[in-house]
Amino acid sequence: MTDTAAPLAEPPHTLSDPRELLDAYLDYYRAVVLRKLDGLSETESRHSRLPSGWSPVELLAHLTWVERRWFRWGFAAEPLTDPWGDRGPDDRWHVPASDTLASLTARFEETCARSRELVAGVPGDRRAAVGGRFTTEAEAPSLNWILFHVLQEYARHAGQLDVVRELADGQIGEV
Repeated sequence: MTDTAAPLAEPPHTLSDPRELLDAYLDYYRAVVLRKLDGLSETESRHSRLPSGWSPVELLAHLTWVERRWFRWGFAAEPLTDPWGDRGPDDRWHVPASDTLASLTARFEETCARSRELVAGVPGDRRAAVGGRFTTEAEAPSLNWILFHVLQEYARHAGQLDVVRELADGQIGEV
């Protein structure tokens, strides 16, 4: 089986401002992840096909927590009760059985929207606030660094989902 859907459009090649590129590519990879999950059954989304044992829903939950850790707790220093809530007792990604692919997707989209709100219009060289993830100004990275870090995490995980999706149902393609 091959992917016959039109691929998602990459951000326009006319973008040259580094911050605009970071924001656009981060949104692009957010969409890529959701596209790779689209069409998986609930059962398949909870099934692991890899020796490491993670499932697609666990990866989606992890990326939701990544957004929370880096933008809410990290950049904005909002208090989070459990910033590592995606980890189970064995220190692996964990998703409660009550969470569905649909509910996790909705939570992911809401979390991404909140991340966008937190960074909208903020200069890339602004440092993360102290008091959340970072306890001193010296350890607080710039917003550009955070955006780059989160972007590389998305790109890596989107590639992993490429493999998982092909193993699950043969669907291939960039997105």
